Amino acid sequence: MRLSPRSSTLPRNTRNNGQNRKYRRGRGPAALSPACSWWLGVLNLRFTGKIWYWKGPAPWYFVTVPEEECLELEEVSALATYGWGMIPVTARIGRTSWKTSLFPKDGRYIVPVKAAVRTAEALEVGAMVTVRLVVDV
Repeated sequence: MRLSPRSSTLPRNTRNNGQNRKYRRGRGPAALSPACSWWLGVLNLRFTGKIWYWKGPAPWYFVTVPEEECLELEEVSALATYGWGMIPVTARIGRTSWKTSLFPKDGRYIVPVKAAVRTAEALEVGAMVTVRLVVDV
């Protein structure tokens, strides 16, 4: 017996990782800001920022989260942080996504940008990028 691509041996409620399709399409309450939405324990942020280089004992590249989005992050930080103000997120620039943690710095948050991401997206210091963040709360 052949199964069609749509059929499954899984019960209906476990398809699509247990998510109801209407929620995956972004329906839900009004967004907190045009670049932010909070629904079902997930905070989605989108912003544009410049890549900068931190020259320290462990040099790294970052994008600073704008002030408005930092306010949204502060509201959920107590639920999401694992200590020292670090907030675990899934980040995406272009077609590349990765798991990382936001660092608190000077009253804002910064997103570390790994070398693999910079290489895959051909990014350099000073490049303006659109960053998408997903925070599971």
